[in-house]
Amino acid sequence: MGRLTLENINQHVVKAEYAVRGELAVKSEEYRAKIRKGGDTGLPFDTVVSANIGNPQQLDQKPITFFRQVLSLLENPNLLEHEDVLINSLGYKSDVVARAKWLLSNVGNVGAYSASAGVPAIKESVAKFLERRDGFAADPAHIYLSGGASSGVNTLLHVLCASPDTGILIPIPQYPLYTASLALLDATCVPYYLDEAASWGTSLETIKESYEKATSNGTDVRAIVIINPGNPTGASLPESDIRSVLEYAAEKKLVVMADEVYQTNVFVGKFTSFRQVLLTLQKENPGGKYDDVELASLHSISKGMVGECGHRGGYFDLVGFSKEVEEQIYKFVSITLCAPVIGQCIVEMMVNPPKEGEPSYELYSKEYNGILEGLKVRATALYEAFKEMEGVECGEPQGSMYLFPTITLSDKAKQAAEKDGRKPDEFYCMRMLEATGVCVVPGAGFGQKEGTLHFRTTFLAPGTDWVGRITKFHKDFMNEFR
Repeated sequence: MGRLTLENINQHVVKAEYAVRGELAVKSEEYRAKIRKGGDTGLPFDTVVSANIGNPQQLDQKPITFFRQVLSLLENPNLLEHEDVLINSLGYKSDVVARAKWLLSNVGNVGAYSASAGVPAIKESVAKFLERRDGFAADPAHIYLSGGASSGVNTLLHVLCASPDTGILIPIPQYPLYTASLALLDATCVPYYLDEAASWGTSLETIKESYEKATSNGTDVRAIVIINPGNPTGASLPESDIRSVLEYAAEKKLVVMADEVYQTNVFVGKFTSFRQVLLTLQKENPGGKYDDVELASLHSISKGMVGECGHRGGYFDLVGFSKEVEEQIYKFVSITLCAPVIGQCIVEMMVNPPKEGEPSYELYSKEYNGILEGLKVRATALYEAFKEMEGVECGEPQGSMYLFPTITLSDKAKQAAEKDGRKPDEFYCMRMLEATGVCVVPGAGFGQKEGTLHFRTTFLAPGTDWVGRITKFHKDFMNEFR
């Protein structure tokens, strides 16, 4: 035996759960490897569909041409010595060349570390984007470029969580990054349930009940996480809900963490940022209670129409944090040296894409809108399929990349799950994978009200064949356990 055992390693790591890359995902990759080898696989399907994680380019979402052409020049600046070939023979536009030169002039070399909080010129681009989006100026000094939004969440929670008594209000269902991170930090998750009957809306009364219950038990509740648009639910919050949350945060001195990585994935209504609403409230109430609200808002290149998950880029913007606390946040990001510089460059292009009238705009617009429309079409197709499936209820797609349907299973199915040593929704999802090659995530991995069962699926995979696979499986499953 070696030195390490499951019993003597860090038990916070053992305790942490991250369902989107759990047992089902591992098994789906085993199936994928078996299919790749060829021959008689013995499987009842010939492709695996990874609908378990928002990983657009794994599921054939094409990269934006402008972004990848600029990246090619950043990685190989020698190409810039042959501008005529780039433009006349390879289809590069002049604004691609200009953007690459500008980024290189500010970054220097993408193989070198940048400043810990990010390349200053790129932070300035993010600040201009925030001003255009929200109508309020932003200070680059309070913007931190990160290795995806997950890295920003990790930074903020490390600074926030001082002891096991530190409590963070987390929406349920939630993206398991938050509960897993709190488990690693040995801090307290304070769950507040979203209202499924109200399109997974945020109920202030539920937040209050959770806060009061936790504080009465001695928990120091010091922050609230909001995921808008929602993951796994896809819900998009109206401004009235955002105002209510900020008002309560002001009253209870709660730090607000606004996870807004799906802000361009909105199908119903429009996205409203927490930053815009907070700064509006401050303007409407000069010198009032909102001046002291601490808000951290996060964004990422991994989602939306960009879908550059593997390049690991994002940012978080701070409003209302004290100078002393920001110094500690800066120190924390300095420990990891800097975010990937190529990822930072894609952040710059995400917040500052080609504009109308520029050479690359027409193709960029066509690709961007094509991806968005494709997502809407697939979301609708999946939603319509769920409506026809026995014992399945699902809200109309509002945003993000996911649907989170409720499933009602028979007692016979639940007994079979228990015999198999699984929760009912885990049993259902495993059987789906084994029968169809479609990998989804059981609702238990995100949290759900007791007595309810769900699963989360992306609608990123191309075509509708896989939707038919789910429909057939579900019918067979229900008949088997009737």
